[in-house]
Formats: sequence, structure tokens, C-alpha cells
Amino acid sequence: MHSTDLTRGRDQWSAFDWWPPLGWWPHPARDLAPLDAGTSSATFVLPPHPESVHSARSYASGSLHGWGMADLAEDMELVVSELATNALRHGLTPEPGGARCAGREPIRMSMIRRGTLVTCVFADPGSAAPVLRDPTPLEPGGMGLHIVASMSLRWGWNPLLPCGKVVWAVLKS
Repeated sequence: MHSTDLTRGRDQWSAFDWWPPLGWWPHPARDLAPLDAGTSSATFVLPPHPESVHSARSYASGSLHGWGMADLAEDMELVVSELATNALRHGLTPEPGGARCAGREPIRMSMIRRGTLVTCVFADPGSAAPVLRDPTPLEPGGMGLHIVASMSLRWGWNPLLPCGKVVWAVLKS
């Protein structure tokens, strides 16, 4: 799934400066949540280290508990684990011949609550699109986005220009 409505009036975002603008919600999921639903958000910067996946899970769980949505924590932790791992593994790797943001920028994770829905968003400096693969039965890994797709109401990604992207998933409490 792919969408390009990120700017809401701004000409261009990059992975260096994208934070969810006030009221942001993924365009392909706008029909899921009424615009007048109460909105809260929380943002966390992940350093480019493997232990950041655990920190992201803890931050997501703590945010959900704070919003009174503890019933969603287990599913969200699984989605966050997969998206954080992908962002760290693929979002910080230079792409051959592709646009690349300079340096090893951190990954930004945001949780956006709208009513009973929560969107988890990861912004990273990699420009390559997420790929829903079909790994062989003996291949380790490769099922992350299948897990995200099965646990979420919708998921998708948006490119950031000149480089970077956001990958998001919407879950319901």
C-alpha cells in the first residue's frame, strides 16, 4: 500500500524534519476515524542501535497505557517490533544509485491516537519502498510486513522528498 498525502499544505518533507503535523492521519485510513475524534500523539527518537527495538516497544506500551488503551499493547508491541526492525535494518542502509540522506540520522517513531484507533508511524532516511516478500519456508525472517498487515486495520508507506519515508500501521482498541 502506498500513499502520498503527507504535506497538508507544506511543499516538501524530508526524513530530517518529518514529525507528524498536528492532526495528521494516513490518507488511506481517513475513512476509519472521524475527524472530530479526540487526538493525542507521542513521539520517540530511536538511536540507530538494535536495542532501540526494545525501547520502541516499551514506549508504545507506555503510551497506550497512558491513554487507557492497554488492551492494544500486545498487538502494538508486535507491530512496533517489526516496523522498528525494518527501519533499522533497511532505512539506514544506503541504496545503490538511490537518493540518500547524509549521515546516520535517527529513526522517529510516532504514536497517534484518534478515538479508538492508534497509528504507529516510523520515519527513516531510507528511500526504498517496503516490500511484502514471500520468503521460502526455510528462510529466516522476511515475514515482518505480513505480520504488520495481519495485525493492523491498514498499513502503508509514504515517500519523503528529497529522501526518506514513513511507514505506518493503524490498529483499533
